[in-house]
Amino acid sequence: MRAAIPNTLTLTNLFCGCMCLICIFTQQIQLLPVFFGLALLMDYVDGFVARALKVSSDLGKELDSLADMVSFGVVPGALFYTLLNNTQNVSNANFSQPDTLWGLIGFVVTLFSCLRLAKFNLDDRQADAFIGLNTPSCTTFVMGITLCVHYQIYDLQTIISNFYLLVGLVLVLSYLLISEIPMFSFKFKSLDWKTNRFRFTFIVWVLLSLLLLPLGLAMAAVVLSYIFFSIILWIGGYISIPKRVK
Repeated sequence: MRAAIPNTLTLTNLFCGCMCLICIFTQQIQLLPVFFGLALLMDYVDGFVARALKVSSDLGKELDSLADMVSFGVVPGALFYTLLNNTQNVSNANFSQPDTLWGLIGFVVTLFSCLRLAKFNLDDRQADAFIGLNTPSCTTFVMGITLCVHYQIYDLQTIISNFYLLVGLVLVLSYLLISEIPMFSFKFKSLDWKTNRFRFTFIVWVLLSLLLLPLGLAMAAVVLSYIFFSIILWIGGYISIPKRVK
């Protein structure tokens, strides 16, 4: 029974990812943050619960990646698909009319998310930090710009709803997913300041962003700052790429 608890949380993450897809394709954007937030929460706590109950297993690890593939792999592709189609005034793809299929470019992020998750399971260097952008952060950014467009936050939709900009974002995010850029993780092994000062500082920034900015803009801004902050820490030598275990 104890072993089933973290797996149930992981499957809840998967279910929430499925609900996100339904919201996207039925244009119920107002429900997206709810299901996405639950998926993020389940993805974070399932591993913590497994370790706390001492029931970590290879099954749980594989199940986690499979659930993430939907919630943080297919979902951002579907969001980009919708955003790109909107720039072409396309409501439904028609396979007999190639000009209406530009939105499929968005699923390039899905392909690279799958590649990243497969590499993550085989990479022994990512125990304490990520190498490349993690899929939840990628999805958070895409979710953020989607909300900016839908709710017309500060008229950002006029900038974001540009076909070439969106294609550029697809390509950049796809590269970051499989890049060799080290990025700090939010896995706490202790609560002391010295070990976790960067994590605590960034959490304060996240909370301030959520309090002071509209949700969509806060989500996008947090991920952008996470990427830049990680790069600065990398350049400054505070985080590095661990060597592979032979």
